Formats: sequence, structure tokens, C-alpha cells
Amino acid sequence: MKQLNQTEILLESGTNELEIMEFTIAGELFGINVAKVREIMMLSPVKPMQKAHPVIEGIFKPRDEVITVIDLAKYLNLAPSENKDRDIFIVTHFNNQNFAFHVHSVVGIDRISWTKMQKPDRIIYGGDEGVATGIAEFEDRLITILDFEKIVAEISPESSIQYEDLKKLGSRGRSEKCILVAEDSMLLSKMIVESLHRSGYNNTVKTDNGQEAWNYLQEAKTSGDPIANHVSCIVSDIEMPLMDGHRLTKLVKSDPVFKSIPVVLFSSLINEEMKLKGKEVGADEQISKPEIANLVAVIDRLTKQ
Repeated sequence: MKQLNQTEILLESGTNELEIMEFTIAGELFGINVAKVREIMMLSPVKPMQKAHPVIEGIFKPRDEVITVIDLAKYLNLAPSENKDRDIFIVTHFNNQNFAFHVHSVVGIDRISWTKMQKPDRIIYGGDEGVATGIAEFEDRLITILDFEKIVAEISPESSIQYEDLKKLGSRGRSEKCILVAEDSMLLSKMIVESLHRSGYNNTVKTDNGQEAWNYLQEAKTSGDPIANHVSCIVSDIEMPLMDGHRLTKLVKSDPVFKSIPVVLFSSLINEEMKLKGKEVGADEQISKPEIANLVAVIDRLTKQ
């Protein structure tokens, strides 16, 4: 068992870099952001659960905590392990929840730039329902970065964004203030934009990563119009290909034209260490997914809606 010290693996704020843990399933190479990983463990006995989702192996209790185990090979329709005794559990923490993902081996940890992370081809990786958020190029290999938030949302829908939570905000009017959304997960991007529309923010611009959001801002700047005509608030994920949310925030807050635009980091990675990084780059607010009602309330306040 190896427990990861999040303080040790955190990188300098706004450098547009990340640490990826490489792992294999059926000989294929995949990756996960180390910021999501709590520890890695050798395979442990699992107690099956009746009527559970088909890809859930069951539960185990490594210490004083019960954790659900997800069989990634079965989820991805790949072959099972040929030597299960050597398999690994990657225990994760994101969206304020813990899950263990059953993989076949862990290769190591690499530090790469988000600029080396490309958007996946939607035809190859399942269209709008694809499970890859990026393809990382490192040395002589390509690493498929999986959308773990989407995987968990499919298996446990109640753990993701719930439109019903918006009802607690009460009766709402319509707003033409533009909200710029930067989110690489196709599923969550749709859900965030739909939540904003249901909350009265009809004027939204959706981008797939920080680079696309930054390009939109640059075009807005060169238009000659007041920047407020183009964007009133930015909602950004943290981990995204090409440019992450911390780098985007740092660029926005360092630009005299953009610095007054409120930036909200809306991420599954929000914890005390990440909040320090977000504060360093100038984020106005940081909210953990899937707290969608809290996000809308914060946007209301920051845009004085």
C-alpha cells in the first residue's frame, strides 16, 4: 500500500502542468491526474453487493472506511486480468467521495504540460458520450486520460449534478449576462450549461478547455466593445487539456482588461491544498462539484444578479 501525500505532489500554481499516474488495463495505457489519487493498494478481497451496477465489484474496508470498487476493465469492455494476484486498486478522492478503481498495473507518475494533452477524437472515443477527456503525449507513448467523473456519474447518478437542487434557489428571473464556461468533460459541460439555463442565465458560451476560453477572451478584447458585453463571469474546471483552470485564471487576473471578470473554479478537485493554489492565481470563488445550486448562487452574487 502506498498513500500519496497531496502536499508533496502539488505543483506551482499557474504553470499549466500536472502529474499523471499511468496504469494499464489489458495491455492498454491509461492515465489519471495524481490530484485525484489518494493511494494505491494491492488487490484486496471484495464483498459483492446485490443489485449493484454490473461494473461494481463490491465493497472493501481497508481501514475504518467502506469503499466501493469499480472494475475498469469491465466498464471499458476490455479483457480481464491474466494474473489477478498482481492487480492494483487505485483509491481516489474527488467530488468529496472515495472510490477504488480496479486496474491491472501501475506504471508510474509523469509530470507533463497540459499543452501536451490533446482533445480526444470524438469519433474514435465515443462521440458526445466518450469516456476520454484527453490524450497525453509523453516521450514515445500516448496515454488516454479517462473521464472518471463521467464514469462515476453513470454508475451513481445521484453523486453528480442534480437539477432538482436548483429548486432551493426559489423563483428566478432571466438574465442576459454572459457566462463563459470552460469544462472538458462533455457530460458535465452539458449539465452545467443546462443548469445555468434553468437558473435564468440563457446567454452562455461553452468551451472545452482553458485555451479555447482564453481565445474567446482575446477575440472579445480585439472587438473594441466593452468586455462586459462579452462575458460577465467565468466558470472553469481545473484539469483540462491544452490549458488548465489555474493557468486560465492566472492569465485573466494578470490582464488589465480582464482582471475585473469574476472567475469561479468549479472542480471535483477542490480541497484545502487546491484552494491555496486557486487563491494564489486569483480565483474569486472555488466550489466543489457537484454543488450546482451553490455555483449559481455564487454567480448571482458575483454578477450582482
